[in-house]
Amino acid sequence: MKTNTQNNKGFTLIELIMVTIILGILAAVAIPRYTASVQKAEEAAENAFISSLKAGLETYATEKLMENGRRSWPDNPFDALESDPGSYDRNDSDSYPDQDGEWTFGDDIYGNKSIHHQRVDNTVTSWNYDKGVQTGYNADVGNINGGLEGVNSYNRVATGS
Repeated sequence: MKTNTQNNKGFTLIELIMVTIILGILAAVAIPRYTASVQKAEEAAENAFISSLKAGLETYATEKLMENGRRSWPDNPFDALESDPGSYDRNDSDSYPDQDGEWTFGDDIYGNKSIHHQRVDNTVTSWNYDKGVQTGYNADVGNINGGLEGVNSYNRVATGS
């Protein structure tokens, strides 16, 4: 006896719609998690960089103590480093970063000397830097805690590219 069976080699419209819906749900869950993980990775990298910069400033101040008998900090905190990080450009005339991953030093929106970093989402995060008064008897010389403070003191959305 011969059976009449059709050999369908394809998906029905309902199956395709269900797969599309499932992929949409997975994307809706995965994309925010990915974005959050990128932001946390940037924060961790910034914290590591600032910790390294603090260590460089501490070494610089100790070397100045050996030379002059007084701890002192540089006007620009990047001067305390043996070499500039790849994303810092000394020749950049503006004090705000204008590209992702760039580090700059200059005045912030309040007129304070600050270190700035632009993240991938175009927000600029800043840390205040104060070298302190470094002259006179019992001068208020900057220190590592007062030298760099206010992590994530403010964020502003960068304008331009």
